Amino acid sequence: MSTPADAGPRARGVAARLRGAGAFWYDFVIGEDWVVAAGVVAGLLGTWGLHTAGVTAWWLLPLVLVVLLPVSLTRAVGGPLFRLPSGSLLLRRRRGPRTPPASPRTPPES
Repeated sequence: MSTPADAGPRARGVAARLRGAGAFWYDFVIGEDWVVAAGVVAGLLGTWGLHTAGVTAWWLLPLVLVVLLPVSLTRAVGGPLFRLPSGSLLLRRRRGPRTPPASPRTPPES
């Protein structure tokens, strides 16, 4: 029985390539937001299930993506993108403390 230590340089190179390809696909599919990846898989499975049941299912995946986009953006920003003020029917951008950027020509503070 051979061990990894006994493997030649060619076998180690193949293992390194496979490990790199696996890491690439994991990062590409899952990325930084596993919720979106799980939602897309659920949407694909739901579309397949509806199609198997004989229902026209082209509309499900776009609907899932329309729902997942704001979910992903909210998670990326770290909080709600919009909030509904009490008594208002309009969505307004959430305001927080803002620090103006420093001008590139501003001399450093002493």
